[in-house]
Amino acid sequence: MVEVALLLVEDEPLIALSVEELLAEGGYAVIAAASGAKAMEILEAGEPVISGIVTDIRCPPGADGWELARRGRELNPNLAVVYFSGDSAHDHRARGVPDSVMVQKPFAASQIITAISMLLNAVPSPSSANDPDDA
Repeated sequence: MVEVALLLVEDEPLIALSVEELLAEGGYAVIAAASGAKAMEILEAGEPVISGIVTDIRCPPGADGWELARRGRELNPNLAVVYFSGDSAHDHRARGVPDSVMVQKPFAASQIITAISMLLNAVPSPSSANDPDDA
C-alpha cells in the first residue's frame, strides 16, 4: 500500500502539532510547513508527490493558503484541498479552488481528517479510469 503524502501548512505550533498527529494516526505521511514560503518550496520540489494540502489561509511569510492551493492544483489537478481559518472562511466561495473544503477555527481536529479523507476518496484512481467494469 502506497502511503498518501499530505502537506500541512500552519504557523501556530500547537495547532500544527495537533493536526499533524491526527493525520499521521489516520495513516497519512505528513510534511509540515510553518510558512507559505516553505510550503511553496515543498510543492515546487515535486518530491514527495503531494496528494492533498491542509492549509491555514494566513501562513506568513510567503504565499497564503489560497495561493498555495491554486499552485498545487496547477501541479496536480486532483490535489485534495482543505482550508482552515479563523477569519477568512467567508472568502472560500470566491477565493477557494473548486471541490475544496473550508473548516472554520476553532475546530475539532477530527473535522480536518474527515474533510481530507472525503476529498481523497472522491478522486478516481488512475486504474479505475480504464476499468471496463465501470463502463
